[in-house]
Amino acid sequence: MSELVARTGRHQQRYDAGFRLVAGCIPFKYQSSKRSNGGTSEKIVEVLMINSTSGPGLLFPKGGWENDETVEEAASREALEEAGVRGDLLKFLGHYEFKSKTLQDEFSPEGLCKAAMFALLVKEELESWPEQSTRQRTWLTIPEAIEHCRYPWMRDALEQGFSKWHADGMITTMKDDEYPPVSSPDQYL
Repeated sequence: MSELVARTGRHQQRYDAGFRLVAGCIPFKYQSSKRSNGGTSEKIVEVLMINSTSGPGLLFPKGGWENDETVEEAASREALEEAGVRGDLLKFLGHYEFKSKTLQDEFSPEGLCKAAMFALLVKEELESWPEQSTRQRTWLTIPEAIEHCRYPWMRDALEQGFSKWHADGMITTMKDDEYPPVSSPDQYL
């Protein structure tokens, strides 16, 4: 049993113009792959996905961005709560809008959501985490992840955000002098 506890409820949830604000990440690591001819190994990037609790397909960790945290803190918290991983946020990948079929409320009656997604380099995989009784982790190559991704917007974040950034040599990262901590929700809207 995990000593950490997942946040629940919507009393601190952020909204903007009818959108519920969400934060998430694409957790990744490098795996060495030995060549069949015995040559030098190469590093392959793998991304971590989790099962959905409401149906088939795999997801990246994401959840509500709350009033008492920055968007980066929310993305890191969701990775810890849902996937049991800690790491370094290296890149803001973009915003992705989607419609939730199940999470409609008085502030977002149509279930509209706007997710701020980040690349998270995994440094630690916990043996126990808050949602481990309902979540299973799976490490996949990018082509495997694209194939198994449940939602088109998450596939876009992987293909157009993460894969493009990674293919470009990860030239820009979230250095403190380039990306100051978020002090207001408007910085990522």
